[in-house]
Amino acid sequence: MNGIPLPGVAGEHARDVLAGRVQPVPARDAATVVVLRPGPEVYMMRRRASMAFAAGAFVFPGGSVDPRDSDQAISWAGPSPAEWGEVFRAAESTARGLVCAAVRETFEESGVLLAGPDAGSVVADTTGEDWEADRLALIDRSLSFADFLGRRGLVLRADLLRPWAHWITPEVESRRFDTRFFVAALPPGQRTRDVGGEADQVAWVRPGRALRQADQGEIFLMPPTRRTLTELSGYAGPEEILATEREIVTIMPRVVEVDGEIRLQVSGEGA
Repeated sequence: MNGIPLPGVAGEHARDVLAGRVQPVPARDAATVVVLRPGPEVYMMRRRASMAFAAGAFVFPGGSVDPRDSDQAISWAGPSPAEWGEVFRAAESTARGLVCAAVRETFEESGVLLAGPDAGSVVADTTGEDWEADRLALIDRSLSFADFLGRRGLVLRADLLRPWAHWITPEVESRRFDTRFFVAALPPGQRTRDVGGEADQVAWVRPGRALRQADQGEIFLMPPTRRTLTELSGYAGPEEILATEREIVTIMPRVVEVDGEIRLQVSGEGA
């Protein structure tokens, strides 16, 4: 493969960055969670066409770290922030924020909450009106994740997450994210729901089917999503995926010029 073409304005911006005429914007810390259920199937959402980043793409729940996600008052069960920092090669405070953002964003964008009354349980149902009010308050940032968990007496279940990947948006993009990917199983009793917001469509889909739909032009997948789906398609179910020991390698697609055309190339593709 020769990469993804960057035509028009995107290509010109890439040329400006490569030539040093425009400085790359900093990448914001972000977290993405692949929620799994037997099949295996993954929960995906299509971003609205009006969104400034990844418009129209099918993605997993996720988003930027809120500075308040690093609040040390959050009750925590499972691997410590320091341990997550070792896995993702990040500072302890950064790792804390990433894990909290992963759990918070998953709740905001799917209704699934990886938290419970204690270190050995998970809330069974998050579909009531009071849960919805809290979810909306988290989205508009009028409620911090620490206050949300504290008021409900909940413990963040970091042990339900597993690390999967680390992607950084290319330097030539105008919006950049330093994103850690996690995987997690849908907790017993909970169910996802179409919560609207940034997405106009949601679906549970087998990784292989999503890849075929993308190949046929039925859906649009960004490189990190496609790579993740390709990796997951080789597993029999969530248990096998969650048991996988991953060495997290940072991937940042690069820009190359092929026959005078600017293209975005992901590590592992041939020129």
